Amino acid sequence: MKDTTEKIIFAAGCFWCTEAVFQRIKGVEKVVPGYTGGAIKNPAYREVCQGRTGHAEGIEVTYNPSEITIDELLEIYFATHDPTTLNQQQNDRGTQYRSAIFYTTDAQKKAAENMISLLEKGNVFENDIVTEVTALDIFYVAEVDHHEYYNNNKSQPYCQFIIDPKVKKINKYYSDKLK
Repeated sequence: MKDTTEKIIFAAGCFWCTEAVFQRIKGVEKVVPGYTGGAIKNPAYREVCQGRTGHAEGIEVTYNPSEITIDELLEIYFATHDPTTLNQQQNDRGTQYRSAIFYTTDAQKKAAENMISLLEKGNVFENDIVTEVTALDIFYVAEVDHHEYYNNNKSQPYCQFIIDPKVKKINKYYSDKLK
């Protein structure tokens, strides 16, 4: 039987934020936080968050293309972070917080490049988009205490001030895409 799912990795700052957004979307079957895009094998959070590995914090999104398209996922991705800040999302700074898409198919690469082109032509953002579009090499799953972080720690200040607004945004603007 043919696998009906695809995977793509989104990096958009802290992976706690991105995980909280995409695990609420219909057609997304699994979201796993982790690290990719660097040179160190089997990196640990402590090393990644200090910017010593070259890896970005990201999420591996397993989705069913018959339920949600790559274009819809990309739209949500670009709507829930600032793709114009180089190596930074809000107060999180460093290459580990860069905006990047690690694709697993040529169709995903083309869709990402097309979406960036459309957003730039439409002047959707005040500044140029700096999101990297790169083929996935290897994805390292993050330590278990980073999984379901927002769902398990909603009272934490970081969750309340940084993640809550992203969740509220998808609830408001993408309610038709929610599980």
